[in-house]
Amino acid sequence: MPAFRPRLVCTVAAALALTAASPATAAHADPAGLREVLFVGNNWDGTADVIASSGDFARIGRISVVPDKEQRLAEINADPVKWAYFMAIRNSVGEGHDQFADDMYSTPDGRSVVVSRPSFADVVSIDLATGRLNWRFPVSGYRADHMAVSPDGTRVAVSASTANTVHVLDIVTGRQLGSFATGDKPHENIFSKDGKYLWNMAIGDVNTALDAPWLDWTKGDRHITVVDATTYKPVKVIDMRERLDAIGLKDYSDAVRPAVFSPDESKLYFQVSFFNGFFEYDLATDRITRTKTLPKNPATSDDRTTFVNDSRHHGLSMKPDGSKLCVAGTMDDYATVVDRATLEEGPLVPASKPYWATVSGDGRDCVISESGADQVTAIDFATGRKRVSVPVGDHPQRVRLGRVAAGWSGPSS
Repeated sequence: MPAFRPRLVCTVAAALALTAASPATAAHADPAGLREVLFVGNNWDGTADVIASSGDFARIGRISVVPDKEQRLAEINADPVKWAYFMAIRNSVGEGHDQFADDMYSTPDGRSVVVSRPSFADVVSIDLATGRLNWRFPVSGYRADHMAVSPDGTRVAVSASTANTVHVLDIVTGRQLGSFATGDKPHENIFSKDGKYLWNMAIGDVNTALDAPWLDWTKGDRHITVVDATTYKPVKVIDMRERLDAIGLKDYSDAVRPAVFSPDESKLYFQVSFFNGFFEYDLATDRITRTKTLPKNPATSDDRTTFVNDSRHHGLSMKPDGSKLCVAGTMDDYATVVDRATLEEGPLVPASKPYWATVSGDGRDCVISESGADQVTAIDFATGRKRVSVPVGDHPQRVRLGRVAAGWSGPSS
């Protein structure tokens, strides 16, 4: 078993006893008066579409996630440093656009949606009935990124990507409950199924042109940080560089992108920068056990500097019973369902720059966001084939299960 790095802060035995889990994706009974839905964050136009969580995925309503846009822009324009970062986000990771809706989760009572807004460097809670802000939390630094919600729905964690910090907030009040330091540019966050641990994946600098394998060291300190979700103290650090080197993959990036855990929390499946495929990591043995390389699209250039934010493939989800994985092949313009036992892929479903993959409320479909076509598409886990596409707003990215009031169709004002 590869040795842990010196910064590991728990015993090996304790570390290997830790487990992690993906957020629940199987359909379950809704509380009276609530309806399960999917929230689709349209990053470039600052809206969230709310669609049915399964079946025809019909659109139910839409909400602005930037009702305070003019106020925020006035603040940014009055501060030269904030303005410089705002423009840097627009012209780098934003691909010439402002980033207004990165991630979102609804509150357990279905009354509000909590949204991270990269260009405004904050997290806000928006009342779904009125469309108005309940609270706003400015993150450390100048950009907010991926979030995660605790299994009980009471806490939300958000990555402050320029401050190398994760904030954990009370989802109802916006009060900070704790925070912790990460590697460079924290990205994905995942709570363990029991809510005791929180995992963060730091991806480093993804908006530089220093993309050749021999320049990988310029991307920064990228590692997984696992913290106690009560004290927010680190209990384990995992550097995938060592694990990749151990299987002879020294030229592969160690920037862990979207990731998902098996139902028994024994395996982590994850994507890395520049790679058309994913890896399987075994928590008990602390090693990468399988590598899956997926087909390249002949029309996709192998020039790494052309990959959007270093992510050739970005989006990974798992069928609730653990039998299938769904992969968004972002730069290769397809999505595919992969058998978890054999790692054999199914049909390559054409898709325009798919940016995320999640699971429908009934667990039957993989749902991808097609950021290049402004639609979400459902792919049947059983057949691996496309079922339906639904139009949404400009540049959909994160898609999350949530709840709204049963009769909700949009804010009243």
